[in-house]
Amino acid sequence: MSVPVSFSGVVPSLAQVGDLGPSRSECGVGALMPWQGKLYVINYNSHKERSGRGVSLRRIHEDMTMEIVPQTKGVDGTYTNRFVHYPTSQLVIGPHIIDRDHNIRTIDVLRPLRVCGTTRHLTDANKVYVLAMEGEVFELDMTTFACEQVFDLQKELSTEGEGKVHFKDCYCHFGKLVVVSNEYNEEDWKGKRSQGRLAEFDGTKWTIVLRKPFIGLGGRGSFTDTIFANGWDQASAILNVWTKSDGKWTTYRLPKASHCFDHKWQTEWPRIRETEHERLLLDHHGMFYELSPWAYGGRIWGVRPISTHLWVHGDFCSWRGMLVLGADNASPSGADNPLCAEPQSGLWFGKTDDLWNFGKPSGWGGPWWETPVKANEPSDPYLMTGFEHKCIHITHDADTAVKFDVEVDFMGHGKWSTYQTIEVAGKGYGYHVFPTGFSAHWVRVTPKSDCVATAQLVYT
Repeated sequence: MSVPVSFSGVVPSLAQVGDLGPSRSECGVGALMPWQGKLYVINYNSHKERSGRGVSLRRIHEDMTMEIVPQTKGVDGTYTNRFVHYPTSQLVIGPHIIDRDHNIRTIDVLRPLRVCGTTRHLTDANKVYVLAMEGEVFELDMTTFACEQVFDLQKELSTEGEGKVHFKDCYCHFGKLVVVSNEYNEEDWKGKRSQGRLAEFDGTKWTIVLRKPFIGLGGRGSFTDTIFANGWDQASAILNVWTKSDGKWTTYRLPKASHCFDHKWQTEWPRIRETEHERLLLDHHGMFYELSPWAYGGRIWGVRPISTHLWVHGDFCSWRGMLVLGADNASPSGADNPLCAEPQSGLWFGKTDDLWNFGKPSGWGGPWWETPVKANEPSDPYLMTGFEHKCIHITHDADTAVKFDVEVDFMGHGKWSTYQTIEVAGKGYGYHVFPTGFSAHWVRVTPKSDCVATAQLVYT
């Protein structure tokens, strides 16, 4: 077998390239999935089905050659879902179902939709839920292939409708179907609206957990005791975790490696995936993290930053001992980007440990951004470990001085110690530079008076 030419892990012969148009769209990698020795790649354009734009399901063989899957040629749209239904040994990817012999069936009702998530069913082992970006939820029978819409999440979760709210992912375990949407623009940033959602369905009713933008969901199923959801707000990136031991969601905050990921259109699909055995890899707001699927005492352990990047990753997976990253590299966006002619995206092949050679972990964020806070009520935990240089900035709007306890959880299990108290003058500003290399797992801030406060940490 001849080895294909690669550059820094990117194999040009495996690039996903769309047509010139018109109308020119993007050709991002929506989902990657190993299946029966092959690597399936489904890419996407910028909206619903646009026949003949070069978007399709593609199959990479063991010899690193790629083909457009003949049965799916001409089936294009925004497809970003992948799920193995083990009771029937079938893969769901986009609107397609692939059996163990690589026979493919396309579900016609799903074909024109922006299918973004597939997960197990709450009660019927022969069915799966399929989520589309405009909030349509379907039950798909994996034996009869009947597909019926059961929810309109725009109505269930009181969001503003098609084109304004993007649903992004779904996950079902522990008796709950969880969904997320990532709506966020300047009106959300200003606090004039809150259209993002983290929500769950228990079989009888829908409950909105948080009205913030969320992008991805993940976990290890019933093998462990957690569900992970990643999102963000003005203050920071967010990791919300549901733990079985206490049956509730806990908010953890993480740095933003880049503000380029803030707007709903720029986030695409940062994922939570298992890429090494029983270990999760989190791609969130321009930073990779390692993540354990286990929690102890209702607390997650071992969150650690790996590296920063500017890539938009639609998906990543393990295949034939390699880590594969799928990108969304260049989009003409119709006529809005005239300096880009050809929609294209690359595939990167390497090893998980190669990620440590990417950009050094750095970022900024914190528990508060002009947030009303109450005396003696601590903030959410904010990640501190894995960064070399650290500084905290604090402001508030009270007329008199306010003291803030900076507390650290150096073991990572939810027990806090006061590191230092910072007194900030009325309507003033205070800061503290931590010693180089100082690290605890989490840091939080507790005000001693009611006020509207900002607490942001810069990590370099």
